[in-house]
Amino acid sequence: MLRLDKYLCGMNVGTRSQVKKELKLGMVSVNGETITRPEYKVDETTAQVAYKGKVLEYHKYVYYMLNKPAGVVSATKDNLHGTVAELLQSAGFGDLFPVGRLDKDTEGLLLMTNDGGLAHALLSPGKHVEKRYEAELEEGLSKEALQKLEQGVEIGEKHPTRPARVELLGEKKIALTITEGKFHQVKRMLEAVGNRVVFLRRVAMGSLELDESLAPGEYRELTKGEVEGLGGWLK
Repeated sequence: MLRLDKYLCGMNVGTRSQVKKELKLGMVSVNGETITRPEYKVDETTAQVAYKGKVLEYHKYVYYMLNKPAGVVSATKDNLHGTVAELLQSAGFGDLFPVGRLDKDTEGLLLMTNDGGLAHALLSPGKHVEKRYEAELEEGLSKEALQKLEQGVEIGEKHPTRPARVELLGEKKIALTITEGKFHQVKRMLEAVGNRVVFLRRVAMGSLELDESLAPGEYRELTKGEVEGLGGWLK
């Protein structure tokens, strides 16, 4: 059983305060009866909830793709910096969290969800989920450095990094695909071969690819196919 206001927030009707206003206006019915009390309990699996006459289809979990901009941290709360959770406030969900982290100055693909099971699977070291980054470098990448990155390099951890894939995209730009998520890993890998990352953007995670139509700071819900593709990691 859920409070009606939480149910409506989960259906993207609005924020908690917006939902309360809509309830007072008589815009919501449960099983044909107009309900104005936000604390009213509904069985999300059987109740027929309608907003402005349109029946809502309840989904326990929601999934959003965010094109994270630089300058915000991958967290739900932070006393010093803006967070990715704040960017999605208009989505109306108060329990979304980022799946993994991108550095404050790193841009690109970040999955936001309330599905803890999927998040755990995607971040599990044993799953080796691929993460693809585009990096602009201080210097061109030598053939020797490329080979070292692909074989695995020492970055001060107990073990070298797992083998990576490197694609040259320009004189000082590469695409790097890794299957780990160590702290500042991409930057540390390039430092290990005598180079430095000057700009970093994640463009893919598992089967999910960044929607290039999203400007930094913009987001959208995942399509059914995208969610199903990620669901394969739960097996």
